[in-house]
Amino acid sequence: MGIELFLVAVIILMFFALFDLIVGVSNDAVNFLNSSLGSKVAPRFVIMIIASTGIIMGVAFSGGMMEVARKGIFHPEFFTMPEMMMIFLSVMLTDIILLDLFNTYGLPTSTTVSIVFELLGGAVIVSILKIVKESKNISSLAEYINTSSAMLIIFGILLSVIVAFISGTIVQFLSRLIFTFDYKSRLRRYGGVWGGIALASITYFILVKGAKGASFISEEQASWIKSNALTMLGMIFVVSFVLLQILLIFKINVLKPIVLIGTFALAMAFAANDLVNFIGVPMAGFHAYNAARESTSYLTETMGILGEKVKTENYMLLIAGLVMVITLWFSKKSKTVSQTELSLGNQGESEGEEKYESIFLSRVIVRMFVGVFGFFKVIVPKSITNWLSDRFDTTKYTSEIDSKRRASFDLLRASVNLMVASAVISFATSYKLPLSTTYVTFMVSMGSSFADRAWGRESAVYRVTGVFAVVGGWFMTAFIAFSVAGLMALTIFYLKAYGVVILLIIVLLIIFRNKLKHKERSHKTDMDEVFILKKISDVDGSVSITFKQIGLLIKEIKDSLDKSLEALYKQNSYVLRDEKKKSKVIQKWSNVITANIFKTLRLMNKEHIEMSIEYTQSIRRLQKLVDGHHDIVIRSYDHISNQHKGLLDSQIVELKIIHNLLIEILTDVENAFVDKDMNLHSEIKSKHKNLKMIIKKQNDLQVERIKTEESKTRLSILFYSILGNTMMLSKQTLKLMEIFSVTLNGTNEDSEFDMD
Repeated sequence: MGIELFLVAVIILMFFALFDLIVGVSNDAVNFLNSSLGSKVAPRFVIMIIASTGIIMGVAFSGGMMEVARKGIFHPEFFTMPEMMMIFLSVMLTDIILLDLFNTYGLPTSTTVSIVFELLGGAVIVSILKIVKESKNISSLAEYINTSSAMLIIFGILLSVIVAFISGTIVQFLSRLIFTFDYKSRLRRYGGVWGGIALASITYFILVKGAKGASFISEEQASWIKSNALTMLGMIFVVSFVLLQILLIFKINVLKPIVLIGTFALAMAFAANDLVNFIGVPMAGFHAYNAARESTSYLTETMGILGEKVKTENYMLLIAGLVMVITLWFSKKSKTVSQTELSLGNQGESEGEEKYESIFLSRVIVRMFVGVFGFFKVIVPKSITNWLSDRFDTTKYTSEIDSKRRASFDLLRASVNLMVASAVISFATSYKLPLSTTYVTFMVSMGSSFADRAWGRESAVYRVTGVFAVVGGWFMTAFIAFSVAGLMALTIFYLKAYGVVILLIIVLLIIFRNKLKHKERSHKTDMDEVFILKKISDVDGSVSITFKQIGLLIKEIKDSLDKSLEALYKQNSYVLRDEKKKSKVIQKWSNVITANIFKTLRLMNKEHIEMSIEYTQSIRRLQKLVDGHHDIVIRSYDHISNQHKGLLDSQIVELKIIHNLLIEILTDVENAFVDKDMNLHSEIKSKHKNLKMIIKKQNDLQVERIKTEESKTRLSILFYSILGNTMMLSKQTLKLMEIFSVTLNGTNEDSEFDMD
């Protein structure tokens, strides 16, 4: 095996590093962007420029962290060059799959946890294979794995989750206690001091503590900075206080520069702490290759040199920083991941539907906290509880900007998120502990949301469920990273170069599949945006947009029904399973439209009283429409998935007649709503009457089949449910058209239908 083969392995590792940077930053951009994006502190391009500058600066501080990949998890002196390459290749292959998977589903995960457990999984498997080959006792595994360092890293990561949540909660509680939700009126008194503390702490942890890892700072300079840290801290506070007080004199919101500086600081801390997760392993492979070239027995000689201090190549850090910046600007998946955290920390009312459904555990926890707070409310003097309630009066919260670009939370919470997260991360970086920036920033954000009462009685169970979903994903990250990396190391150990080629092909196929999946999910997200009513200042315009949204919803229902009934005829459970999932999405969109109707009703006054009476009727019609669609899909799916007997040929023929007629009716109503054209009203009424007569005849035919026992009980229930729901769907769409006509045009044609 020539040294050239290992050069190929190093080149593959470098290619992996490039790709890992892309998928890694797509996941981790949420860590330093969400506070600025969520508070809408500045236009997006300004935020991106500041974050990009922070990344470039941060990579220069990351050199000291690279040792973690070389010797933080295992002892390199026990492994040869081929064995090291097995570990490194298995780690990078696993990392790309894992991060791309989480990006696809919009879940923030930890690049630190993934790399640590991948290194651990690959090293453990290779070590066991070595032990078996050399006929050693399995207890000698502890000699190969850097147990103390690995446990310290894992403990540091877990501890950081608790520390981050508690710190975010306490700091946000104290900040809100001082400033309240009407914070702007109190900034003149406390803004300079508070901002000075925030900027001083950010600068202290980033520049002073982080100086240890900077590749361009000598040990003497780092020592001088450390010895003069308190003096520098005091100077930073004084300068910050003076500058912020000057800004307050000119009535400038001082929280904006704090949030922007905090964004820069957190981006810098992210690059300094997390760059090792993306390029640490490839660089370790590069250094191992350089060491092997100097040896004549590189196949058998162990890599003890990696345990020594190795100077990091600055040009590699700079290239990595540029790739991270480019990814930050152009990654679509990063936006998907960001939305998860923003939805869980949103201060305002959700747009009709929370991102997560409630589960039993979240309901128990919320019930417990409600009980605890109720108990304290009883024993604490009323004067104190009234004072606290006034300080935390969320009704005083107003979005920083207009409803078109509504902020998820205010600048005070954004500044707390950044200050606390950057402090915790940078402190860990200074001690070369690769804690998870994702865990820290997410838990700080959740802690500040909790303190801010963003998890109110109307949203708490859903958001607690969301936190469980994300945290559960973190544990899955560790398990998957360890097991998959170990499996890949095992494959490479036995199949050598062929194993690498096979695994590369598998990885590429998985990435391609994830890309298609993300495209599908992005379409759903785009549709979510379509149904959210952004502007609600104009009553007539908002009513018009709402009915257009109903038309789009009817189109989605029509397409889903068409696919579901065709799948029922062919007994295709896979299509019905997808449509079952789609029915939940349609229900969510319906709830969003209902929320839009409520928003519009709040703007109506006495002159809109007739319009409001008709307009509210659309809510009931909409709910029945969605329920009818849901019932057809669920009954069809349950019937086929339970392997019950399919529809009779005669039933299929009959159902296709009403199926096609219903699709025609829904298409006409959809066009009428979208185009605001009521000319089709009479034609739709005629089709509805025709449908009613056809269903009556089919009902008589079904009665005969029941009498002859040709149609069994389950089949008859399914058939009748489709007939009934088809009639109901047609009726509700026609009633929506009548409401639409009255609301927009003030006209009402006589209708034979009642309002049931």
